[in-house]
Amino acid sequence: MNMPPSVCLLLLLLLGIAQTLPVQEKESHKGGHEDSHEDGHEDSHENGLNDSQDKGHEDGHEAHEEDTIDITTRILTANNGSKHFLFQGDLLAPKTRNAIFCADSSCFWTKYSNGYVMIPYVISNEYTANEAAIIENAMTGFYASTCIRFVRRTNEYDFISIVSKGGCYSELGRKGGLQELSLNRGGCIYRGIIEHELNHALGFQHEQCRSDRDSYVQINWENIIDGDAYNFYKQQTNNLNTPYDYSSIMHYGRDAFSVAYGRDTITPIPNPNVPIGQRNGLSFWDVTRINILYNCQ
Repeated sequence: MNMPPSVCLLLLLLLGIAQTLPVQEKESHKGGHEDSHEDGHEDSHENGLNDSQDKGHEDGHEAHEEDTIDITTRILTANNGSKHFLFQGDLLAPKTRNAIFCADSSCFWTKYSNGYVMIPYVISNEYTANEAAIIENAMTGFYASTCIRFVRRTNEYDFISIVSKGGCYSELGRKGGLQELSLNRGGCIYRGIIEHELNHALGFQHEQCRSDRDSYVQINWENIIDGDAYNFYKQQTNNLNTPYDYSSIMHYGRDAFSVAYGRDTITPIPNPNVPIGQRNGLSFWDVTRINILYNCQ
């Protein structure tokens, strides 16, 4: 079949365009891959992290509020296999006093004439700049409503040393001298966990171990892992004339130290459906107790 020359020319032109499109797309994709690889490779090595670690530290820690893992699960998972004897799951057993309870002000931090409780700290250089920023940002959660201020140590004798060791744990109150607060890089760099451990360092125990807890929660001893029941013993606590707080950042989740999934170790009473084990930050009563204990104005 004979076609006019103009039709043949049009067909050849369309065929040429169709053949060049895949080549252009492929070249564009190749160029983009090389650029992103070069930039990403250089950035990740400058920060000492690979691509997956960058995503975890930049996105994962900031987005953790959206997940469903309670604070206790995170802490106990991170502390699994710790070489330390951890009382109640994340409290270092005291070596300078004979009980976890502090009967006087010796284990509280000093309040200065400026009205602030200044707590010196150092952060280990094993943390990335982003991780250190997350830790220090969590500290600011105490600033808006309390007189607590965490300050970089200069030469103070008493201070908190924040390190990445085998889990998330703290000493209870001020020990004197260097005291260790561990925030393992692999599982503890979350705002709720950081504030939880810092609140231990201020002198606060877990909510479900309060002296009056039996009126507010039921401990299901049969569901607790053998050998871990001591973590649920009631303590001699100063409740500061404040009510039991299910929403406290210091409260265990309902399945802490459980023998199996679905076997709750803690049940709120009288309403078993009350949420416990929140991980978002200090509650109203957490803040109130800090202000009472340290006489914040």
